[in-house]
Amino acid sequence: MKRLTCIITFVLFILSVSLLPFYSVEAYRDTAYHFGFKKSKNGQLPSIDQEGFKDILVKHGAVFLGDTTKKELYLTFDNGYENGYTVQILDTLKEKKVPAAFFVTGHYVKDQPELLKRMVKEGHLIENHSWGHPDMARISDSRMKEELNKVKEEVVRVTGQKEMPFMRPPRGIFSERMLAVSKQLGYTNVFWSIAYKDWDTKKQKGWKYAYDSFMGQLHPGAVILLHSVSGDNAEALKKIIDDVRKQGYEFKSLNQMKTKRP
Repeated sequence: MKRLTCIITFVLFILSVSLLPFYSVEAYRDTAYHFGFKKSKNGQLPSIDQEGFKDILVKHGAVFLGDTTKKELYLTFDNGYENGYTVQILDTLKEKKVPAAFFVTGHYVKDQPELLKRMVKEGHLIENHSWGHPDMARISDSRMKEELNKVKEEVVRVTGQKEMPFMRPPRGIFSERMLAVSKQLGYTNVFWSIAYKDWDTKKQKGWKYAYDSFMGQLHPGAVILLHSVSGDNAEALKKIIDDVRKQGYEFKSLNQMKTKRP
């Protein structure tokens, strides 16, 4: 009996050792990262290239910068819900002839079909921000597919837009597994290189704060993340567009993006 117990213990030990690499790899693939970096100053690039997660992003084709040798900008908005400012934003984009990408949730799709139609009509891109805004690094592969498919299907139904090649994970939380699964579903994950705390509607600080926060981070090839719920953004947008153009910058659509580093 004692010998049998020893044999069983030995077999269990061997099994646990043999499975260790598998569990280690899976744990690594499920490690959650929060996209964050030291912001750009004086026209220099932010610290994304020095962040530990950068190689994982590149491996799975995620983007966070365009061609940094050129003065080009990519304007994107996260639209989780409507706060009354998107019409003003769209009016400004139309007046200034600036393309943008709007990353929308299921709530926004259901709540604002007319605004979605206007976005498409005026040449903007509607992209995927998930249906229910979950932590995408913590949900199953099948749930992830459901979250993304529901947004795409409803946007097609409402607007007729056939393609949806880009997505942005809620709150910028991602894992290698999440990047791999979404890539298999045909998505390029889009992060950002210019952002500031504009999403808190209880802590708006005026258009000048939005303007200064944006202009202080300006750099070539920037992917800009703004939130459409911000009245500060809506008020500052015209001056931002005018003043970056005076510096020689050009706004481009995400589907025109080419990446290049100096």
